[in-house]
Amino acid sequence: MRNYRTALLLILCFALPCIAQAQTPHLTAAEAKNHLGETATVCGRVASAHFAEKAKGLPTFMSLDMPYPQQIFIIVIWGTDRLKFGNPERTYRNRNVCVSGKITSHRGGIPGIVINTPAQIQIQK
Repeated sequence: MRNYRTALLLILCFALPCIAQAQTPHLTAAEAKNHLGETATVCGRVASAHFAEKAKGLPTFMSLDMPYPQQIFIIVIWGTDRLKFGNPERTYRNRNVCVSGKITSHRGGIPGIVINTPAQIQIQK
């Protein structure tokens, strides 16, 4: 009986995130501005990436589809989470990615998602 409960718990732990992600809408970077405050998956090409090592909070900014300063969507990784991603500005630059999380407004109204874990960003083939 104990093995049955353990197996069931493991199945639920792995299945629930997949089910939740499957229900999350997929948007383009351009569509994200119409979905502020929503949790979604936004997909696009990382057109520019920059580690602002002298800025407060040590953010890494990655712009989807349009490079800085014409960015239409940004991914933000704060310095406290940066080590989890290795060197994100090299890893993800010029790659097609999908990023999941709550879409919020950043730097002058530009939509974006702050990511805290590598599980929130997937490189697309």
